[in-house]
Amino acid sequence: MPYLFTSESVSEGHPDKVADQISDAILDEYLRQDPTSKVACETLVTTDFVLVAGEIKSKAHVDAEPIVRATIRRIGYDKPEYLFNADTCEVMNRLHEQSPDINQGVERAKDEDQGAGDQGMMFGYASHETANYMPLALDLSHRLLQELAAIRREKSDMPYLRPDAKSQVTIRYSDDHKPESIDTIVISTQHDEFDASESVMLDKIKADVLSILIPRVKAGLSADVQALFTDQITYHINPTGKFVIGGPHGDSGLTGRKIIVDTYGGKGAHGGGAFSGKDSSKVDRSAAYAARHIAKNLVAAGVADQVLVQVAYAIGVAQPVGVFVTTYGTIHAKTAAGQPLTDGEVAQKVQKLFDLRPYAIVKRFGLQNPIFGQSAAYGHMGRQPGTVNVVMPSGETKTFETFTWEKLDYVPQIKAEFSL
Repeated sequence: MPYLFTSESVSEGHPDKVADQISDAILDEYLRQDPTSKVACETLVTTDFVLVAGEIKSKAHVDAEPIVRATIRRIGYDKPEYLFNADTCEVMNRLHEQSPDINQGVERAKDEDQGAGDQGMMFGYASHETANYMPLALDLSHRLLQELAAIRREKSDMPYLRPDAKSQVTIRYSDDHKPESIDTIVISTQHDEFDASESVMLDKIKADVLSILIPRVKAGLSADVQALFTDQITYHINPTGKFVIGGPHGDSGLTGRKIIVDTYGGKGAHGGGAFSGKDSSKVDRSAAYAARHIAKNLVAAGVADQVLVQVAYAIGVAQPVGVFVTTYGTIHAKTAAGQPLTDGEVAQKVQKLFDLRPYAIVKRFGLQNPIFGQSAAYGHMGRQPGTVNVVMPSGETKTFETFTWEKLDYVPQIKAEFSL
């Protein structure tokens, strides 16, 4: 029997995402000055107020306040009527030195023996249902808000848009887990005051979403995904009505409260650890990226149609205490005798192919570079690898690769190991 599955996303102006972006901007500045920095930065935002707190071990000297204000301004909170304004908000800094008890579990005489910054389990997931190996409902939810933000910055077609927004997409699947159609799309977007009545205002926003936003999103999709946009979609556009009060004034925000938006939209699994504001010695972040890299490369290589990878660590210990893989019964790889490989056999091959010590993960993906600001909104997974230019303390401009964990650079090795 067909079934429905739903995922949501939130915009860069959502209060929790504002907090994530501030935390990652501060992390990037520490890494820009000192790549070995150990950072755990948490942010709270509310009406015209920002608090940054956490633990730092670094040779860098960072003034957090201008970074906070620049991040808020870039997001778009730059008007007094928002009641959260880059130029007027109070910024309180409570960052302090990292506990030596924690640090002694991470640093070793040999860099390659670096221990995990904490215990815990991290998951990576990939599916062949989209070109970027992400769940379709989440991918569409992200795309809707990325395009809405682009329209907002253009200030022409929908000039009333404000930074805060949420989306949600429900996909109808067939019995064999193939997307059949889009069942429901929800868009809630913050907006300016309208001179017109609330009903006229809501009609205008809905008409613009349907005639401007949706066509722009569809234009960037493959033909098979475009075909899922039928006349039978149920749209809920600002279903609660007026949405003028929003952002950190409408709701306080905290770093790390959107971990499902950041990962797979409820598909696969999540170990519970947030990403933003943490340097890569924290396996909550680095090992989650590594697990995604493994899962994506396995699917791309044709090992299975769907893969979930779990990696687990003990604090201060370099080697993971466990590696788990499930292919949800979609395995294509076979033994020499022609039998489908078991998930346990896949996990053994994964451990042979991938070095999952924290030091190796950091080196493989360049995670001591200041590359995390771009990951703090619209998902850490499924993004296109690219580059970012950074002016270093010396005045030299360096180019760093971004979203390196999304590369399909292990496909040849996997195909060779699995005889594909």
